[in-house]
Amino acid sequence: MKTKNEIPRRELLRMGAVSAAAAWAATRAKLGFAAGKVPIGVQLYSVRKDCEKDLPGTLKAIKGFGYEAVEFAGYYGRSAADMRKLLDDNGLKCCGTHTGLDTLEGDALAKTVEYNKTIGNKFLIVPWIPEERRKTADDWKTLAAQFDALADTVAPTGMRVGYHNHNVEFTPLAGKTPWDLFFGGTKNVIQQVDLGNCIDGGGDPVALIKRYPGRTVTIHIKEFSKAKPDAFVGEGDVPWKTVFASASPSRVSRPVWVPQHLRPLSSRIFRISAALRP
Repeated sequence: MKTKNEIPRRELLRMGAVSAAAAWAATRAKLGFAAGKVPIGVQLYSVRKDCEKDLPGTLKAIKGFGYEAVEFAGYYGRSAADMRKLLDDNGLKCCGTHTGLDTLEGDALAKTVEYNKTIGNKFLIVPWIPEERRKTADDWKTLAAQFDALADTVAPTGMRVGYHNHNVEFTPLAGKTPWDLFFGGTKNVIQQVDLGNCIDGGGDPVALIKRYPGRTVTIHIKEFSKAKPDAFVGEGDVPWKTVFASASPSRVSRPVWVPQHLRPLSSRIFRISAALRP
C-alpha cells in the first residue's frame, strides 16, 4: 500500500536529473545555503530497509536526486572492495561512517581503518555510547581522553574520529552538559552536530559550532518541531539560515551536510528535495 504522499520507486528512478537538480537547488536557496560550496550526502540509516532490499538500486536513486555522497551505518554484508565499486558505479563518495566504539577498540581498529580506507572514507563517527559507559561526569571525561587518543592514532592515515549527538548529551551533569564535558576535554575529535537531536535535548547547535571552531566537519540536517513531530526541513523550529551562516570557514572545516530520516525512500528522498521549493 502507498500513501498519498508516496511516489513509487520506479517513478522516482524515471525522474530526470535536471528536475531533481533544480529541486535541490531551490531547497538550498530557500534555506540560505549557497549552491555548490558544500557537498550534500545521505545517511543510509535513514533508508536502511531499502538498502537491505536493494542497495545498488537505492544508491542509484540517491544519486538521481542530486546527492553527492552517502554516510554508512552498516555495510549490508559487502566487502570493502565491493562497496567501493558500488559507490564508483553510481558516482558517489563516502562522507562518513557511523561505527560503534567497539570497532575502534583493540584489534578491531586496524580492520575498521582498512575498510574505510578502501571505501574512501575519512570520518569515523561514533553515533552512540552505551549508557553504562556515560553515567557520570567522570565517565564523559574518561571517554574524552579515549577518543582523543583514538584521534591521534588514526591521524597518520588521514582519518578523523568523531561523535554524533542524540539528546541526552544536553542534560547537565555536575553543572556541565555531557557535550561540553566531552568536547571540552578533547583537542582533535570532531563533533557531528545533529541539529534536530540537539534542539530536542535543549541544546543550541549554533552555539556548539561557535564554541568549538574547526571541530564541526559534518552536520546532520534534521528538523525538530514541538508542535509537529513529523515536520520536514523548513517546517519546524531549527533556525536554518542562522545555522548555515554559523558554518563559516573559520568555524567549520570542509563541512558535509547529511539529511537524515528520509524513509521510506519513495516519499522521503523526494520530499526532502521538493518540499522547500519556493
